[in-house]
Amino acid sequence: MNLIVAVSAKDWGIGCENALLFHIPEDMKYFRATTKGKVVVMGHSTFKSLPGGKPLKYRTNIVLSRDTSLSIPDVIVCNSMDALFAQLKNYDTNDVFVIGGAVIYAELLSHCQKAYITKIDAALPADTFFPNIDVMPNWTLTEASEVKEYEGIQFQFCVYENMAQTL
Repeated sequence: MNLIVAVSAKDWGIGCENALLFHIPEDMKYFRATTKGKVVVMGHSTFKSLPGGKPLKYRTNIVLSRDTSLSIPDVIVCNSMDALFAQLKNYDTNDVFVIGGAVIYAELLSHCQKAYITKIDAALPADTFFPNIDVMPNWTLTEASEVKEYEGIQFQFCVYENMAQTL
């Protein structure tokens, strides 16, 4: 399993009031290219924040929710971690991407092999944060793109590997 997220490099902020902090076209393109044809796992709030509140096209969408009555067309709903892991057995773990929100990232981080993190050199007010994996001993930066820029904001695509998962 993998995860993908865009963070403020300054404080690891990822959102505010259930919205993304940054809208960088190249980052959105990177997200689409990385997850197209794959399985995306998200919480219900993240799902509701998607454009039109609809599943992401060209992906298998899995929503994790405690609401046992939740039913969403074209979405697999799992009501527990056990149900999620049972569902994920149907897919290649390399094709699974956790896409948020903060609670889902925190719960699944240790199960992820790779983290695709867009680090954005800016800080905006945030109420939702991703753990700073730069200080976590199990996570190692293995790839980093050149620094890019959009409207004066610098950013970089980084890939981290969970060394505890590679043993």
